[in-house]
Amino acid sequence: MVFLAVGFETTAPATALLARQALALGLENLSLLVAHVRVVPAMAAILADPANQVQGFLAAGHVGAVMGLAELEALVAAQRVPVVVSGFEPLELMAGLVAGVRQLEAGRAVVGNAYGQVVRPAGNPAAQRQLAEEFAVVDQPWRGLGVLPGGGLALRGPYRRLDARERFGIPTMQGNRTAAADPCISGRSLRGLASPPDCPAFGVTCTPEHPLGARMVSSEGACAAYYRYRPPVDGASIRPSPRGTQGILASPS
Repeated sequence: MVFLAVGFETTAPATALLARQALALGLENLSLLVAHVRVVPAMAAILADPANQVQGFLAAGHVGAVMGLAELEALVAAQRVPVVVSGFEPLELMAGLVAGVRQLEAGRAVVGNAYGQVVRPAGNPAAQRQLAEEFAVVDQPWRGLGVLPGGGLALRGPYRRLDARERFGIPTMQGNRTAAADPCISGRSLRGLASPPDCPAFGVTCTPEHPLGARMVSSEGACAAYYRYRPPVDGASIRPSPRGTQGILASPS
């Protein structure tokens, strides 16, 4: 059995626990294909791009529940861009948006926590210890952003014996593809340079049933939201803003 371990720091602690139990039980028929990624390196890469138009972030509350606020505070101190941790229900998202817009209007840049009922400043120390024991931080290819330093996690030490890549000789993913081979414009969309309908694959070869990128895979992704709330099929089409997503607080999902 090969377990496909996908997700941000939200799901990685469960994979770490699985690895620990598998090793303790001496399981020989279980391997882990790890595709866990880290959020803050992606945010830093977006902000480091000279063409970037993102002015602030809504940070995912489930990641904050595990990792706390320290990494976000370091990012804000370096980049002077407001970040607000938010939940996922409509009122929670609106609270995060309001807090972020107020920071922008006031010219402030701090880490706000609009999801205090779940996210604590220190996060979940037990989960963080679990991650540190089973995983090492590694460079990781991200769709549309290339290879990000420290952008992912990989099994470390004795837990590498469970690594499906090593056990079965699975090649490392490539971080960049040609436009002809990959029409997805997720990188431009993440930087606030384009809206999902600007993508030639949007709603044609890229749908929630057959996604080409993470922003269509996840129900929280921008492409999936645009697709779900698109106008009825009556000849109408979504008209993106001339400035793409500029001025909107973005999420890296």
